[in-house]
Amino acid sequence: MENMTQRALTTKIGRRSFLKMAAVAGAFGATSAFASGNVTRAATEEEVKNPFPGSKKVKTICTACSVGCGIIAEVQNGVWVRQEVAQDHPISLGGHCCKGADMIDMVRSEVRLKYPMVKEKGQWKRISWDEATDRITKKLEDLRVKSGPDAVQFLGSAKMSTEQAYYFRKFAAMFGTNNTDHQARI
Repeated sequence: MENMTQRALTTKIGRRSFLKMAAVAGAFGATSAFASGNVTRAATEEEVKNPFPGSKKVKTICTACSVGCGIIAEVQNGVWVRQEVAQDHPISLGGHCCKGADMIDMVRSEVRLKYPMVKEKGQWKRISWDEATDRITKKLEDLRVKSGPDAVQFLGSAKMSTEQAYYFRKFAAMFGTNNTDHQARI
């Protein structure tokens, strides 16, 4: 034990190592100060009771996957502004997964894609749905001719119902491939 103490006292620490350790200690201290403070607070009764002015609550289902958990969406002027779980829903029984709890943030995101876009000459340009499907169709046809149908893989979604998954699989077979999988496995 004495050798370890002696070695620790006589070990020289370089300037770079000292600065790195000082930065780590400073970051730890700063984040600890934030974590121990009262960063969040409980909602007041008034905040919980009163919805956004002029809004209405709409019972609906979450679209993150095909389970169909119940949510109560609060809508104001056609905009989804807040949500809560539907406590009486027969599927979710008042629960939500992390994807479902975050759906409102995804829907309201400023970077959410709302229409087809194509990059031309380094700039993103909006195109019509017809043009987008025509371009995709042409690229898939060219790829099948040039490299064969097994050059592509079709990935399903957790949002698909059983019937949609059936048609999705049939489309892949019509294209000529068995390369299908589910996005949850990736």
